[in-house]
Amino acid sequence: MNDFSAWSVWGGGQLFAFSAFDGETDWRNGLVLRSVAAASVLEVKLPEEGGALLFDLAPPRRCLLAGDHFILETASGEVRGAFIDARHLLVEGNCRAVGLSGAVRVATRPGRLLLGARESFDETLLKVDFGAVLASRAAFLAHLPLVQTESETARRALLKACSQLKIQLNSPAGLLRHRWTTPDRWPHRWMWLWDSVFHAAGLRHLDPVAARESLEAVFDVQQEDGFIPHFASPESRSEITQPPLLGFGMELVAGEDDAFLAGLYPKNAAFLEWIFANRDSDGAGLVEWAIEAEEQCRSGESGMDNSPRFDGAVQLDAPDFNAYLAHDCDVMARIAERLKRPGEAALWRGRRDRLNRLMNEFLWDDEAGLYVDFDVVAKRRTGVLSSAGFLPLLSGAPSPRMAARMVSALGDPELFGSAFPVPSIARNQERFYAKDMWRGPVWVNINYLIARGLRRYGFDSEADLLLSATCGELEREFLRYGTFFEFYDDRRECTPPELLRKGCCAPERSPYHQVFMDYGWSASLYVDMVFSAAKRHV
Repeated sequence: MNDFSAWSVWGGGQLFAFSAFDGETDWRNGLVLRSVAAASVLEVKLPEEGGALLFDLAPPRRCLLAGDHFILETASGEVRGAFIDARHLLVEGNCRAVGLSGAVRVATRPGRLLLGARESFDETLLKVDFGAVLASRAAFLAHLPLVQTESETARRALLKACSQLKIQLNSPAGLLRHRWTTPDRWPHRWMWLWDSVFHAAGLRHLDPVAARESLEAVFDVQQEDGFIPHFASPESRSEITQPPLLGFGMELVAGEDDAFLAGLYPKNAAFLEWIFANRDSDGAGLVEWAIEAEEQCRSGESGMDNSPRFDGAVQLDAPDFNAYLAHDCDVMARIAERLKRPGEAALWRGRRDRLNRLMNEFLWDDEAGLYVDFDVVAKRRTGVLSSAGFLPLLSGAPSPRMAARMVSALGDPELFGSAFPVPSIARNQERFYAKDMWRGPVWVNINYLIARGLRRYGFDSEADLLLSATCGELEREFLRYGTFFEFYDDRRECTPPELLRKGCCAPERSPYHQVFMDYGWSASLYVDMVFSAAKRHV
């Protein structure tokens, strides 16, 4: 009898694909499927959206789910499925293909169905040893060095997160010469700069080599002048960048591998030099995100796409950008010392100190007890209180007095002490608030970084409390929906699927108008938070 109580929760939006941990993935023709909440159904999303595999009209009674294999107990009987390779899924049990697009093919025999990408369909795979395929896919989870968790819910959520991390890994292709990760196999698909750093944070506990490769892949698309795009695929790249966190990621995953650090150190140095040269429009020393004309994504470069920080703004000296940059200078100083380059270490420390001094001079709002954006054109602070204002804790910018003020703001119910902290916009700024991405909801990666900043100042209990609340919210919604969401309601007034994304909640119109499920950094940072907490308590 299968242990169906082990960990799985059926829900909508769970993704299924083949992982580079097991072989070669396929950017153009690889299969990606997605679960439907109301029935035992997997929709086909790639290589072309259209059609589904129907197992039963009702959701499964019990299930074991991983990103590349599954076992369902339905009213019609048990159904098992596993990816043979990137282009073929084999199913045993009651299964019917409906409405498939021309990009895929199906072969059947009694009790079996083979779904495959048309371009490379191999009907002979219908005869493979299914048990061996299933065991091969399941081996990854079976051999993971998992930590002991405090609850059964946490154990189930951890296994889900690890399974999700597994299928986010792609094999080298085109521009990307190393294994690389994606926030989700559909609809994003591409590799993203700061997402890759957060993915590496979780991957390092499962496979340190894969974690290091996922950062090397980001540098694969670096330009000669040092610029690194905010996203890239095997075939293309974007024209803006993203938060400079690569040094932080490098140090986090390096372990004892000095050769890894030596190989990437000059590349990250070139990236930081590009930022200094190209993102300080007024030459005053603080850097500004690129701001776009698109209403629902005013600053994709910042990662905080639709934050009210950018409403109507042209150029902002930003606390998050300067904190990331100063923090990476701080990290680069430590790496330079490790590589026996004391002169360069001193240079990086000097740059960190200058950025910290300028943030304190121009971005600190003493009345609010927080850092805010400075409008370079209007020559004034904007007054928009956002979660970005806590990030200078990372680089050591605030004095102990200022840090204490920030901790006070973090717990103040009129500011950031929400039912689930940390809201992306302060509670007392209702004119900016909406349940829409960065206009109020909570983001796991920002909580994770704020907690690291708190530890830098010795606020360990506050950091523990924030991380515990974050993990607790992820686990609570996992039990309900079986997935990790892109962002969460700070006020706990609605569930994640009800939140808006770029103006509306309308998945029938576009996948980009719904909160993403099986989202990469929420799962990967959950893994890192759980593993790191276990180590602290040893």
